[in-house]
Amino acid sequence: MIDHIPLAMDNSNSSVFGRRTLAIMGSTGSIGRQALDVVRQHPDMLRVGMLCANNSWELLAQQAIEFRPEYAVICNPGHYFELQEALRGSGVKALAGMNAAVGLMEEPEFDIVLAAMVGFSGLESTIAALKAGKTVALANKETLVAAGSIVTAVSIEHNAPIIPVDSEHSAIFQCLKGETAVSWCPPYSYTTSENCIEKLVLTASGGPFRTWNIDDIENADAAQALKHPNWSMGAKVTIDSASMLNKGLEIIEASWLFNMPVKDIEVVVHPQSIIHSMVQFKDGCLKAQMGFPDMRVPIQYALTYPFRQSLNTKRISFPELAGLSFFKPDLDRFPALRLAYSAQEKGGSMPCTMNGANEIAVAAFLRGEIKFGAIPHIIEDTMAVASVVGKPSLEDIFQADESARRTAAEALKKYILK
Repeated sequence: MIDHIPLAMDNSNSSVFGRRTLAIMGSTGSIGRQALDVVRQHPDMLRVGMLCANNSWELLAQQAIEFRPEYAVICNPGHYFELQEALRGSGVKALAGMNAAVGLMEEPEFDIVLAAMVGFSGLESTIAALKAGKTVALANKETLVAAGSIVTAVSIEHNAPIIPVDSEHSAIFQCLKGETAVSWCPPYSYTTSENCIEKLVLTASGGPFRTWNIDDIENADAAQALKHPNWSMGAKVTIDSASMLNKGLEIIEASWLFNMPVKDIEVVVHPQSIIHSMVQFKDGCLKAQMGFPDMRVPIQYALTYPFRQSLNTKRISFPELAGLSFFKPDLDRFPALRLAYSAQEKGGSMPCTMNGANEIAVAAFLRGEIKFGAIPHIIEDTMAVASVVGKPSLEDIFQADESARRTAAEALKKYILK
């Protein structure tokens, strides 16, 4: 077991042995804000050492004044002087630029880095944190989608565990606790032939368009796509959920985290979002992790692992549940999920290409430039002309991302709304 994580409490919650210091990448986003709520509930176990945001300097300043970390980093240097002025006299040091945030990953007092930045932008700091031997609580699925082979190799080389924050991957992680495993945290080093796992089952809510016909989905606007029925998330991940591309990203992430081939990862639509994911074992038994949809649960589990702490979240009352339902995903209605399977099967740099194209398409959709149905078309058009590097280096990954964004930006021109 990694020894740099202080064991802060015993299981009775009665003894405090020390606090874990967090560096939160993406503190002003949905995951970052909910993580800070967890810190508020457990100030004797968790403290904040660094907060980092991209553009939201005002909220970042408010957070820094409340939690008093050593550092507050604004990645957009254009907001540095505003942040510096807002923090004057607070004792919090203001810094600017992604390089500053990456450099802080080596700070010895940081025990856990919460990787909650949106999209490909989270890759560089995550790798830096793992190289520094930090535990990474990973909420940024695009990091493993774009560079899974590199990230997992760095994690193993530096004995730096990755604890999943996504509700689905946290559920699988919890279901595997106590089962046969070589290492105590992902990425696991066993293969399916050497362990008791038969398959992983990722649940999906189906998003706001689960029952819509294909033509209506094609023409949906951003306001409709952002109305997720169960979860409160940031705009980008909510749109990905509506297209089910998010579930495709999770398939790839699960493949890397748990060393499972895609063929052994099943997706099932579960509209109630009570079962967060499942593991089926070779004896036919199935383990499921359940709870009302509240992202603070997997966030807290990652930050306080291996201990469970109290949380003011809704409890399940089984008599109140009208019933749980499950459906096979419709790949005609949600072609983005099919594209994700295809990208992982092609392997190499192709998942990175898919992700880069999706980020460009989603941004254009949120700006009102294209219809919802154009998103998978832009991804498919980009993948169709992309070259694949079989065993990419980190430089290859950055080049594949850049190339995908250029291609997607050109491809979306034919889908621009008149």
